[in-house]
Amino acid sequence: MPEVDLAALFGGQRRALAKAITLIESTQSAHRQAAAALLDACLPQTGGSLRIGISGVPGVGKSTFIEAFGLYLIGLGKRVGVLAVDPSSPLHGGSILGDKTRMERLSREDHAFIRPSPAGRSLGGVANRTREAILVAEAAGFDVILVETVGVGQSEYEVHSMTDLFVVLMQPGAGDELQGIKKGILELADFIVVNKADGEAERMANQSVMHYKNAMGFLNHSGFWTPEVLSVSSLKPRGIDTLWTRIEAYFETGAETIEARRTAQALQWFERLLNDQVAELLKTDPTWRRIYQRNYQAVQHGEMAPPAAAMACLDPLKQALSSTQ
Repeated sequence: MPEVDLAALFGGQRRALAKAITLIESTQSAHRQAAAALLDACLPQTGGSLRIGISGVPGVGKSTFIEAFGLYLIGLGKRVGVLAVDPSSPLHGGSILGDKTRMERLSREDHAFIRPSPAGRSLGGVANRTREAILVAEAAGFDVILVETVGVGQSEYEVHSMTDLFVVLMQPGAGDELQGIKKGILELADFIVVNKADGEAERMANQSVMHYKNAMGFLNHSGFWTPEVLSVSSLKPRGIDTLWTRIEAYFETGAETIEARRTAQALQWFERLLNDQVAELLKTDPTWRRIYQRNYQAVQHGEMAPPAAAMACLDPLKQALSSTQ
């Protein structure tokens, strides 16, 4: 794998950024070490972007919205990075790349960078290395980073834990107040945006805005921001400027809180990586591997409950640690 030219990356060259993300997405151990060194080099250049998560059910028009939103931001002089977690191909496991082909106009812009990454087997469909890609894109000088999820579900909680602001797109006529309350995802939303508010659907979109405003009143929200509900048309486009004005108000109002949230997110990320790497390290030890397999089979055959099996796997580690004290 070619080395990443840091000067080119920090200079905002998209080719260098693409190489950097390819490196951090690699699962080879040698590449993981190089990726860690790359992130350390990038760290002083990070933190300057607005990190925005975008979600919504399939068919709500996420790609169309992101393209209209991205083009609007570029018109304001912003550099926009889009990290679109793409469904993995069931045949070869790679990204289907649908998001990039659906954002054809945005992908041609010099001040835009779109990276579809395969969801693979990562939790909730969020690409394993999305957090790292955010940092690298920031180091490349992108002002706004948009992280699009593959659908709805656990992936929303993952994206919420790595971004500053969370936007949920809804269809016109998606439901009344009670249906809105049932959608747990709304508790994460800083903005609910009713998309496709154009043509015959415009009146329905206006009704949906009222429904969701009423629904949000029944939910418990903590923090500096009261979630807002707006409607937009990504095709006309209409309402994009109003949404951006409110997003700017969000970041201005919560500057200190967002900084503290990023620190908490980084620590959470550290804890998760540490847990994952300890598990992988243990599995490379032949003795521990045999203990793991024995307990795995005991659970598989119904001979042992998972909690007891997990504790039995850790007994050798506990003994080793106690012997060093």
